[in-house]
Amino acid sequence: MRRCIILLATAIALWGCGNSDDGKKGDEAAQSSSQAERVEKTADGQQRVSYRPDTAVINNDKAVNPASTMIVISKKELRLYVISTANGDTTVLARYPVCLSRNKGQKEKSGDMRTPESAPGKPFTIKQIQDASTWVHDFGDGRGPILAYGKWFMRLETPFNGIGIHGSTGNENSVPGRDSEGCIRLRDNDLIHLKEHYAQVGMPVVILAEEAALPFRQ
Repeated sequence: MRRCIILLATAIALWGCGNSDDGKKGDEAAQSSSQAERVEKTADGQQRVSYRPDTAVINNDKAVNPASTMIVISKKELRLYVISTANGDTTVLARYPVCLSRNKGQKEKSGDMRTPESAPGKPFTIKQIQDASTWVHDFGDGRGPILAYGKWFMRLETPFNGIGIHGSTGNENSVPGRDSEGCIRLRDNDLIHLKEHYAQVGMPVVILAEEAALPFRQ
């Protein structure tokens, strides 16, 4: 089953690289995303796209087989997907909005404010899930050290230290968006839901390149 997941990760990466200009699939993805979004006005009168939390769980009635379940993060769509494969079919179990790095592109070094992208056939993995409810961070914006990670920090096995999936405490309005220093931010409640229903140590995590299209239907 591990080999099947690696093959799926390879297919995901290659599909994304080879079909980023596929108009039909792009239209389908845009239409699917638009059904889950709404436009809100912020206090200063600006418009912000908001994600409907009630659409996060897509197939909660499906039995989850940990051996065939993985996470796919789309930089293009600003979404984290939990997918499961069985008998050659891919099922989207859940979908959450995310905030990714403020700078686009592949991460090259620590501090470049980019989210790393996994290579074809080499997904990252969740190597540790830590209680981050008391962790603080200074964003350098005058607020000083504040709670910033939500309940959990899902540390990823990548070539770079400190990359993980965590909450957006203190920065809730950044999700979905591009504002992190390289990590993947979820809304705090979505992070808890992901941890309680799907995430586990050893789970493969594919992070697609910036313009890579999703290789599965939503």
